[in-house]
Amino acid sequence: MGKYVYVYKGGSMPQTDAEREAVTAAWTNWIGGLGDTFVDVGNPFGPSAAVRADGSNGAASSGLSGYSIVQAGSLDDAVGKAKGCPVFAGGGSVEVYETFEVM
Repeated sequence: MGKYVYVYKGGSMPQTDAEREAVTAAWTNWIGGLGDTFVDVGNPFGPSAAVRADGSNGAASSGLSGYSIVQAGSLDDAVGKAKGCPVFAGGGSVEVYETFEVM
């Protein structure tokens, strides 16, 4: 089993308490449905910055909105598990990256 990072891109934040409850329930159900797949369920990202080689910084432009770390048998398996992700309901997407240990 390998480890894979789900990087969430875009999506929208709920505007009302009812929307927030529905979104929270959707994430809870999706995560719970995948059982012990999650190594780290992750968190949304807050304010961000990009640091350049010359040491200057500015706004990050990637639009990344959060992450999770999962275990899966292959990249295809990890991609399949991401297909039910609630971020899609808010117009977002999921990028899936395989990790490997070097240290």
